[in-house]
Amino acid sequence: MRLAKTAFVTGATGFVGLNLIEALHEQGWHVIALHRVDSDISVLHRFRNVERVVGDITDMRSLKDLIPRHVDCVFHTAGNTSLWVRAQVEQMKVNVRGTRNVARAALEARAKRFVHTSSIVAYGLHGGTITEETPTRGSAVPINYIRSKALSEREVRRAISAGLKAVILNPSNIIGRYDTSSWARMFRLVQQGRLPAVPPGGGSFCHARAVALAQIAAAERGQVGHNYLLGGAQASYVGLARAIAEALGLRRRIIAMHPGILSAYARIEEWIAPLFGREPDVTRDAVALLSQNLYCSSRKAERELGYKSCTLDEMVRDCRDWLRSAGLL
Repeated sequence: MRLAKTAFVTGATGFVGLNLIEALHEQGWHVIALHRVDSDISVLHRFRNVERVVGDITDMRSLKDLIPRHVDCVFHTAGNTSLWVRAQVEQMKVNVRGTRNVARAALEARAKRFVHTSSIVAYGLHGGTITEETPTRGSAVPINYIRSKALSEREVRRAISAGLKAVILNPSNIIGRYDTSSWARMFRLVQQGRLPAVPPGGGSFCHARAVALAQIAAAERGQVGHNYLLGGAQASYVGLARAIAEALGLRRRIIAMHPGILSAYARIEEWIAPLFGREPDVTRDAVALLSQNLYCSSRKAERELGYKSCTLDEMVRDCRDWLRSAGLL
């Protein structure tokens, strides 16, 4: 009888982590899900054969002995995606120090594989279509989120030099189920009629389910030390907002607005939002990032990992259906 493979997953209660755990569960893996003591683990209860452990990736001591010796794969999905300046210190702790700690713990456990889920933004802001051969210059970008993702990859490469068998995935904009704070916020803003304009940029979009399957494929046959870009459907952010409105059965007039105007509004929103105990709906860093065009090629992932994307409408409907089932729309 073939024993089930064991996966150790960080960020297990997050958007990307939950999609991965769902796919691992379907494929018969035994999953050890790392979460913080105050995390909402209600969705994790849906999956059998998931062992929950408490720890904090920013605290190396809390990771001690949590990863089993010779575990089949450590999937590092934990990350802070905030585009608000007030989150910068915590973001660096999670994305950079946290990655360093998890990679070090995986090395000590002699993990057979390590799959690091990064982002397309780690390559920086480029014109044209990004490929794996595009120079990486994210560490020089003033937007903290981009810089932190580039620096986290640097930590993984240092661990690879020390013997870690790691593969790095760089998804583009991810849309799908279990999202509560990423593109799900756009769903709520569109529904409430609070999104009359968006920045003029665009990018590649990938389905959360397809990303999860690529993560597992990377563990099984990805080349150590290699990056794999995960793109798919291409659209402007205006196009995405309109697709969301259509999926919600709403008629909304949404336009692209000049970044300077949106940035001025974002400055006011960043000042006002904390007074009402909430995060701003839009930030200056978000405007700066979403005013760029970030497109990537998935050919390498398609060829080596069997990566398959889907249409933007399919991704949007999947996210919509989950948000409704969870009572979030």
